[in-house]
Amino acid sequence: MRIDRTHRAWLIASLIILGSATAIYVVYAASSPAGPSGGSALGLTFGVAGSLCMIFAGLLAARKKVPVWRLGRAQTWMRGHLWLGLLSLPLILFHGGFRFGGPLTSVLMVLLIVVIVSGLFGAALQHYMPPVMTTRIPMETIFEQIDRVRAQLLAEADEMVEAACGPLNFQNAAPVAHARSSVATATITTTDTLPLCNFYSRELRPFLQQARAQNPALSNRLKAAGIFEGLRTLLPAALHGTVKNLEDICEEERQLRRQIRYHHWLHGWLMLHVPLSLALLLLGCAHAIMALRY
Repeated sequence: MRIDRTHRAWLIASLIILGSATAIYVVYAASSPAGPSGGSALGLTFGVAGSLCMIFAGLLAARKKVPVWRLGRAQTWMRGHLWLGLLSLPLILFHGGFRFGGPLTSVLMVLLIVVIVSGLFGAALQHYMPPVMTTRIPMETIFEQIDRVRAQLLAEADEMVEAACGPLNFQNAAPVAHARSSVATATITTTDTLPLCNFYSRELRPFLQQARAQNPALSNRLKAAGIFEGLRTLLPAALHGTVKNLEDICEEERQLRRQIRYHHWLHGWLMLHVPLSLALLLLGCAHAIMALRY
């Protein structure tokens, strides 16, 4: 894996800080008869350093929310968010002498671990998912345009099938749950097109019309290829081009659905990471105030 210059700089700086802090902690713990304490000078230093790392990591979200905050490159902030956030864990462990302490500090430690693990999971997704999406979704589109693209695909498919079968009154057709009943009122121009009209009304159109519509056969590329090949054997050669176009539309629909799933994976972890990070910072402030007062 190639590491860019910014990533390398943050990595080296983090390793230097971690190595120095570890050496200091080992000497400190060995020379303390009662063991390390979070209230000692070094313990407080570790706590402040760890808290500053967490605050810096939290500032990334603030930078994204406030457009006028454009201090430094976004890539630099992202790398710092990752490495300093990760560095905060050993520093906080040094602060507490690897003891969780009371209820509040225990909650803080659990939150910190969950935030870091979720952050590492998100970083791994951000690194590995884009190449996978490029390979598996060659027709990838802008996520915000997916609904519009799906509507266009449905309109194109309706137009092709109506050109072959005659007007099927799709605009006034029953909902997907009653798609089978719409076939009975459809206008069929010839019995040769009946397999196409039935397949489209009962199977393909519901699949294209609703993103959540389940169709295990059409959702699988190999199974769908068999279905379309079988459909071609039932239709005259003049309609094979229409079947091929419908097969291409079905493939594009599968890729759009796959893109939606990958998008949810890429961003869904933030629903856990962001609120827990905020809770960690707020409880950390409360812990610091209580420690200074008592």
